[in-house]
Amino acid sequence: MSYPGSMYGTMGDNQVQPEVRQWFEAVDRDHSGKISAAELKAALANGRGGTFSDTACNLMIGMFDKEKTGTIDLNEFQALYTYINAWLGVFKGYDRDNSGSIQENELSAALTQMGYRFSPEFIQYLIKKSDFNDHSSITVDQFIVLCVQIQKFTEAFRAKDIDQTGVITIGFEDFLNVALSCNI
Repeated sequence: MSYPGSMYGTMGDNQVQPEVRQWFEAVDRDHSGKISAAELKAALANGRGGTFSDTACNLMIGMFDKEKTGTIDLNEFQALYTYINAWLGVFKGYDRDNSGSIQENELSAALTQMGYRFSPEFIQYLIKKSDFNDHSSITVDQFIVLCVQIQKFTEAFRAKDIDQTGVITIGFEDFLNVALSCNI
């Protein structure tokens, strides 16, 4: 079985793009050579005139922070930059009115474009889980949080799906280990 979500590049490419280096240097406000979630948050806007949530920034840093220090270096930032731009491209493709949010049918189409096939009920659940203001839509930062969560769970599932069938049999303790290892 081919799993979605891995089409956006890897962290193995050590050739840093010039525009990524520029962004990194602009975001690294304390010039430590590392970017924290707070620095990332200060650099990102959510499309509604606000900043990304703490949750979104922490999840994005956590997804690429190999050393588990709460910060990312330039190479890790390049991988994050690649993912964010891919996810933003998908989001913007479905935010046709440029409102900074997408509705249920648009979320379903966006996730389908990314290779995921979810039921309408699950899409409704994702909207309900993510939409704290009860607008029946999600903002770009909420979309990215969903993408990070789905990516992390996909990777954990893939590791257990030895035969690549899309089905796993898992004991309760093993399930908890997988769920807790996703650090969400």
